[in-house]
Amino acid sequence: MNKGESSWLQASLIKNPNIETIINEHLQELLDLIRSKYISHGTEIKPVDLARKIQYFLLDSISAISLGKAFGNLKSDTDIDGCIKAIEEALALWATSLALGIGWLPQVPLIGWLFLPSLKDKEGFGKFMSKCFSYVDKRAASVTDKDTDMLASFIRNGVVGDDLRSEALIFMTVGPVNPLGAISGTILHIITNPRVYTKLQNEIDSAVRDGKAPPARGGLISSTQAKQLPYLQATIRESMRICPPVDGLFAREVPPGGDTVVVDGKPMFLPGGTSIARSAVAMYRDKAIFGDDADYYRPERWFPQDADKLAEMTSVIETVYNRGKSQCLGKAIAEVEIGKTIFELLRNFELTLVKPARPWKRVNVLGLFIISDMWVKVTERTASD
Repeated sequence: MNKGESSWLQASLIKNPNIETIINEHLQELLDLIRSKYISHGTEIKPVDLARKIQYFLLDSISAISLGKAFGNLKSDTDIDGCIKAIEEALALWATSLALGIGWLPQVPLIGWLFLPSLKDKEGFGKFMSKCFSYVDKRAASVTDKDTDMLASFIRNGVVGDDLRSEALIFMTVGPVNPLGAISGTILHIITNPRVYTKLQNEIDSAVRDGKAPPARGGLISSTQAKQLPYLQATIRESMRICPPVDGLFAREVPPGGDTVVVDGKPMFLPGGTSIARSAVAMYRDKAIFGDDADYYRPERWFPQDADKLAEMTSVIETVYNRGKSQCLGKAIAEVEIGKTIFELLRNFELTLVKPARPWKRVNVLGLFIISDMWVKVTERTASD
């Protein structure tokens, strides 16, 4: 996808009035699922893998946004057709093949297809591809000029056939993975820091009392309202800084003529053809930018006295979505999902880790994170009613 295609898709996603409606529908299903099956009472503990349930929510949301129909994982409380398992296994296999230096095998003429998933497969990523493509084909056959969803935008801009299928598959593969790291990471850092947890819950309660968020039975908080809650946004930024949901290198090649950049205030010439990449950990824990306590989780750092310092920190942390023509196409969707989900989970429930010594399993595959086994105890919370 070139820069022009990226721009019109980003604009379409940002302006699409149905995105938040779709996310609301499935976020409510997530809340209802937890409330109906996983509320602990007294000595009766019903632990829930919160990361997995959030992933159901993300996959249902992105399938409805991208393909026009949700997969239905939340309603069934299962990984329907093993789609999540297929995505995780495919990413892990791809990472392993690259690490072993055999990533080129699928490109070998005549025999390369043997190393690729097939639409005829009865399970795994091939079955997932087949399911996605069938949704794409059905949606493509019924698109009208009034439709504002992602596939409609692609089609109106000339993306059809296999190209349309491929673009939709990218959304469906990455869409349930990237926001999961941000949401799960933020929740984990909040509930393991009692001071932060209490302060954020106070902001949530105050927002409800002051009419800055709807009452518990008055609907879900809007994305616009969530963005206006400063401590909520600070906890999200700080969590993505300490625990980046995407840790890829995002390598770039310097143009043939070379380029000059400024490093630590000094100009540095980069020869043409040089491959340069980022280190998220080094950037996000740079003490010159984030302070001497950059290794520690402290949301209050996002309220500096100096506006220029805030602008500098914000500019750095926003690279989590990449920049330019390679900026994450799902950024607009992820930002809506992250703020709303964290607010509503902490507004409705009290969350406690069941296994604090090992709060989750987090595996890096190609800079993306597969997260599982985030077992929590959930109890009802009514303080914000």
